[in-house]
Amino acid sequence: MKEEQILIGRYQGSGRGFGFFIPEGAQSRNEDCFVPPRQEGGAWDGDRVEAVLAPEDPTQPGRRIARVAKVLERGNPTVTGTVRKENREVWLRPDNERLSGAIKIIGRAKVREGEKAAVAVTSYGSANAAPLGKLCATFGPSGSRAAAVEAILYQQGVEREFPDEVLSEAQAAPRSVSPAALRGRLDLRDKIVITIDGAASKDLDDAVSLERDGDNWVLGVHIADVSAYVKPGTALDEEAFRRGTSVYFADQVVPMLPVALSNGICSLNGGVDRLTLSCFMVMDKRGDIVDHSVAKSVIRSTERMTYEDCNILLAEEGHGQAPHPGDKSRREQYGFLSERYAHILPMLRDMAELAKRLEKRRKKRGSLELETRESYIVCDSMGRPVDIVAREQGQSEKLIEEFMLAANETVARHLFEHRCPAVYRVHEKPSQDKTDTLRAMLSPLGYSILQADHGSLQRVLETAKGKPEASAVSMMVLRSMMKAKYSTENLGHFGIAADYYCHFTSPIRRYPDLMVHRSLHSLLEETEGRRAESPRPAKLEKACEKAAVQSSQRELAAQTAERDIDKLYFADYMHEHIGEEFPGVVSGVTRFGVFAALPNGVEGLIPVETLPEDRYEYDDLRMSLTGERTGVQYTFGMELTVICVAADPSTGRVDFRLPGQEEVPAKERERHPEERRGRSGGGSSHGRSGAGGKGPGKRRSTRPAMHVPKRGKRGKKR
Repeated sequence: MKEEQILIGRYQGSGRGFGFFIPEGAQSRNEDCFVPPRQEGGAWDGDRVEAVLAPEDPTQPGRRIARVAKVLERGNPTVTGTVRKENREVWLRPDNERLSGAIKIIGRAKVREGEKAAVAVTSYGSANAAPLGKLCATFGPSGSRAAAVEAILYQQGVEREFPDEVLSEAQAAPRSVSPAALRGRLDLRDKIVITIDGAASKDLDDAVSLERDGDNWVLGVHIADVSAYVKPGTALDEEAFRRGTSVYFADQVVPMLPVALSNGICSLNGGVDRLTLSCFMVMDKRGDIVDHSVAKSVIRSTERMTYEDCNILLAEEGHGQAPHPGDKSRREQYGFLSERYAHILPMLRDMAELAKRLEKRRKKRGSLELETRESYIVCDSMGRPVDIVAREQGQSEKLIEEFMLAANETVARHLFEHRCPAVYRVHEKPSQDKTDTLRAMLSPLGYSILQADHGSLQRVLETAKGKPEASAVSMMVLRSMMKAKYSTENLGHFGIAADYYCHFTSPIRRYPDLMVHRSLHSLLEETEGRRAESPRPAKLEKACEKAAVQSSQRELAAQTAERDIDKLYFADYMHEHIGEEFPGVVSGVTRFGVFAALPNGVEGLIPVETLPEDRYEYDDLRMSLTGERTGVQYTFGMELTVICVAADPSTGRVDFRLPGQEEVPAKERERHPEERRGRSGGGSSHGRSGAGGKGPGKRRSTRPAMHVPKRGKRGKKR
């Protein structure tokens, strides 16, 4: 008999007495261990624990049993839920249904029955005593989407309001660029420099320019110099550090910086002077960078372009002909735009051509191209979701993506080669565990890999392209990726096959970008022989270390908030479409049912009870459910048709069933609530990497965090 094994990991509750232990590190073997009732050792869902693994259960070969021996770190210092009153006692029923039992609210609690609230846990309880907590905040009537949104933001530490001191500093910032601020800056105000963003965008933090130099191109990427207005040690800086990133969902944004800055003096608005940091890249015909420079600069944006207008111009220009004679509206648009922007059309054509060469160069070196579904939520004037639209990436979005990628790589290399402290965006290659799992998942589809290197993964993706399983294969590869993060150590970026990478292009909405700007200022001032404004290297190095840790943590919190809030809006939208039939694809498989994703990104559960009558065997490794009698198999990526049977805007739950199958009662649908939170199937297990806000309507993407520069929410660069 094997000896008991002690491991560290996370406890995942079920809300029904039993749970699962998920080991961490190299010993995980990618398996979750079953924790029987009364063996959780006082652990709550999300706690980091020490567990004892027993020998395999002889009655269920391959299944491991675990017992929680010690709770090492609590995962729920605060809990949100619904208030319930019993006699003179006030209780909170947690929103997280993996938490079993209610929390008794102690102390004075002026709160109404049925209100959504948050409590700080003061005691996690025992076998003989209920857990206790103190009331922290209330959010309004439970059961409403609005209250659920505020509860999610609170749980992730996202605050809408800025402290008065921060707002005062923002209001004190200049409304225009003074002559004194131009000293020591490269004057680019007579150059053709344009911004390309979503039509509703107001925080414009990047502009581009392109000139020919003989056979070479000189690409300029000009980024708002936020560091000129947000100084270390100020209330503005401390608040930006604490927030780490802006948070975007549906038609709303919780910004990292007050609007007075983000939409004002820092925004590269057309026709006005703005302070920038410029990265110039000299590129040859193939798109190889043969020289580069970084400078403090001032620009005056020539045109404030939109993706929509640029796509019309570039699409027609790309065909080398006028719009189709039958498309009167588009022909009229093209005619107007080509005349309106005649002075920049030659540069736009060159930009489109250069972007194609940069993309070709990037793919050739091994950058992974994963199929993703992207959508954004359209809301009416009352903030209600009225549509969820799939977004197609046009030439202008691709153009900006390639230019931002090039600038981020160039700046990272520049800082590394000059040994300047910096915050890098790093993405490590897949671990051996993830590689083994990917190999097992691909095998049934006829694909094989020896190792998860760029060549092997790209070959799999290329082979699958155009085939029915292409989307499933792409998602499998995506899930094999490590999570991108921030670090002061340059570890390269596996996903885009870059030896050097950082975030330089979005300082209005991401703190690590602001730190990169401070590093560049420090380096530039050192070159100029000045040390007056920027932190000295030792101080800068310490600041970068703190920023890397904080930014990684806040990015994860923002991703979680955005994802969970998106689900609320998706469910709100689907509530108006109950009973309707939709095409879908299997996006996740669990022992309790099948998750299906619609083309618009909405995802819901088909409970196993509603599948055709059979006894289903669950294969965790291959993500499949197979009928023992019929042999019918539900696998990741399988196409199917579903009917929406339930949608709850207050929880984000959506339930589907297959045509011809009976709908299960609501109580039956509630049997497996744990499968709706934190599961590994569906959506993006790697999360989004902090996209930016550019007005109403954002797109929700399953692109992993490794593809940082991709234009994300509401058309902002990542």
